[in-house]
Amino acid sequence: MDINMIMRQAQKMQADLKKTQSKLEATIYEGESNGIKIQINGKCECQSITIPEELMDDREMLQDMLLIAFNNAVSKCDEDRENQLGGLTAGLNLPGM
Repeated sequence: MDINMIMRQAQKMQADLKKTQSKLEATIYEGESNGIKIQINGKCECQSITIPEELMDDREMLQDMLLIAFNNAVSKCDEDRENQLGGLTAGLNLPGM
C-alpha cells in the first residue's frame, strides 16, 4: 500500500468535497405554496419571499403557506445536498455529512 497514493486520493477527495459544497451553497432552491414563493441558498438562508397581493388579507393562511413554502425549499436543499455529497462520502463515517 502506497501512503503517497492514499494521501493524494484523500487530498483529491477533500478538494472535490469543497468544490461540491461551494456549488451547493451558491445554489438557490425555491419552495412554493399557493403562489407564495420562498428562495433559499444552500446554507438554508432565506434569499427572497414573494407574496401575491390577494393573500395579504388572511394572516393565518399566509403564515401557514409561508411555513409550507419554506419547508419545501429546505427539503429540496437537503435532498440535493444528500445526492451530491452522498457519492463523495460513500463508505466514510463523517460527522455532519
